[in-house]
Amino acid sequence: MKHFLTLSSVLWLLPVVAYSSTATQSVDQKYKTETQNVCAKIGRKLSSVSVKECNALSFDVPRFYSVGGLPILEKHFPATHADAPKILFIGGIHGDEYSSVSVTFKWLSTLNKHHSGAYDWHFLPLANPDGLLQSRSSRVNQNNVDLNRNFISAPDFPEPLVHWKKKARERSRYYPGQAPLSEPESRVIHQLIEEYRPDIVVSVHAPHGILDFDGSNLQPPKKLGPLHLRQLGTYPGSLGNYAWFVKRIPVMTIELEHAGIMPASIDISRMWTDLVSWVGEKTVERNQVVLSEPQ
Repeated sequence: MKHFLTLSSVLWLLPVVAYSSTATQSVDQKYKTETQNVCAKIGRKLSSVSVKECNALSFDVPRFYSVGGLPILEKHFPATHADAPKILFIGGIHGDEYSSVSVTFKWLSTLNKHHSGAYDWHFLPLANPDGLLQSRSSRVNQNNVDLNRNFISAPDFPEPLVHWKKKARERSRYYPGQAPLSEPESRVIHQLIEEYRPDIVVSVHAPHGILDFDGSNLQPPKKLGPLHLRQLGTYPGSLGNYAWFVKRIPVMTIELEHAGIMPASIDISRMWTDLVSWVGEKTVERNQVVLSEPQ
């Protein structure tokens, strides 16, 4: 009788285990389908990023979603040692800056093939999927908010909404929302800064054709490929204002020359090489240890 009860207990557990496995597979498939659907949309929108290239990156399980319910793609490349520099890399915070998304995907693909673990990278290649993927792409998100004006302003700067009314002539492209962090997309970046604690934030934009930098604790590079350093200052509610003036995290803003035209392949490669070299130089200065990321 004792053996019969033990066997019965096992048999009763079997359907539970099978159900749990099926449920896990169902959740995994849901996430996989979500990212595949976004990759399909990106591939249809951008001739420079194929669906195959996007899917090959095997993005992390979605944690965050846009106003319109699209997953915000994430890809983390962990370092092999705990004190490695951490870089939060953001593309497509403005949905009408196509090249910022395309170039970020090219660098993602390079890193996916050659990541050595020397540095820790966290990518959001498309921070504003609703803005890019609607029929007519827009700078703003689905709530018509400029995500790069929706962050918390430093104490010495005016509130973003006040600045928009007084200085930005209430132009719709720069509408900061009724309150900082009102949008799920900007809250994603805010949360990652709090959780990931990056040493530097890199954000890709277009079309000013320069390299901008917020932060006085690091010497910025003089150039990235064809882009030369030209520090423009910061706007209330911008990522640069929040990350540097509030959190004291330097922000490198890569302003590509054209929003709708990809840079030449050689320039994409040169920009990446210069960026990685600069990160390496800062690492040497900080740790006196030479680290190298394959380029």
